Amino acid sequence: MIRVATMEDVPALHALVESAFRGESARAGWTHEADLLDGQRTDRAALAEVMIDPDRAILMTDDTTGCVQVSHIAPDQAALGLLAVRPDVQAGGLGRRLVLAAEDHAVRVHGARTMEMTVIDMRVELIAWYVRQGYVATGETRPFPMDDPRFGLPRQPLSFVVLERSLPR
Repeated sequence: MIRVATMEDVPALHALVESAFRGESARAGWTHEADLLDGQRTDRAALAEVMIDPDRAILMTDDTTGCVQVSHIAPDQAALGLLAVRPDVQAGGLGRRLVLAAEDHAVRVHGARTMEMTVIDMRVELIAWYVRQGYVATGETRPFPMDDPRFGLPRQPLSFVVLERSLPR
């Protein structure tokens, strides 16, 4: 079951996100950033901030094998981020279920008509996966926070590509 995370879930969410994105544990899955960035992906304080913001939510599985963040960014637009699936269960369809849950949440809670996301430009295989899920590259790029250790320590210059999808009403 996928549900909205609460403050009590922050420690488990933090462990999940770090294991999916950084370090040796992340290398067991196909979606890691361990070769691109060192340091943390997020911290408990940043996750706790999401819990108290009415425009953001983290959806998670009851067993903490996956999560995704939904942010209300404009009157008819939401953003998807922080999609994390425990490395040992990746490629089993959970990521797709989490994306669908995030899209449904964005429509029901925020009235969103479109969902956007940013993906590190070097993550070609992940961008291709999102395209297979119906997302389209907008042609827009955004800078990666190269000198902010809260988001990780890049090993090379990085930027984000912006993807978008129209949401069913």
